[in-house]
Amino acid sequence: EVQLQASGGGLAQPGGSLRLSCAASGSPLENYVVTWFRQAPGKGREGVSCINSIDNITYYENSVKGRFTISRDNAKNTAYLQMNSLKPEDTAVYYCAAEDQSTLCKVEADFETYQYDYWGQGTLVTVSS
Repeated sequence: EVQLQASGGGLAQPGGSLRLSCAASGSPLENYVVTWFRQAPGKGREGVSCINSIDNITYYENSVKGRFTISRDNAKNTAYLQMNSLKPEDTAVYYCAAEDQSTLCKVEADFETYQYDYWGQGTLVTVSS
């Protein structure tokens, strides 16, 4: 089974950029659908973006479309979330999650937390001037 380690969070100014990484160990990440979730203070965990394991189809939550990009580097066994044009409302703890179910994130965004068995620890993103 795969173990996930999220990193790359920090403080960014509005309009700035950060790149989150989700490093996998124990199993090839290419066999897994990878999804980034976030949880803002006092709110539930919401899906941000996912990438399919077969053909790298991607989906984005509406508020991040055009600003965030999900990708994976199989050689490094790592997935990424490039976040540009950051806004204060992007402030949250970001989590990467994975599931070895190739039907996820194929015909629609699959952003339910119960669909994913493997989770990394969170990395805090704060967007503030």
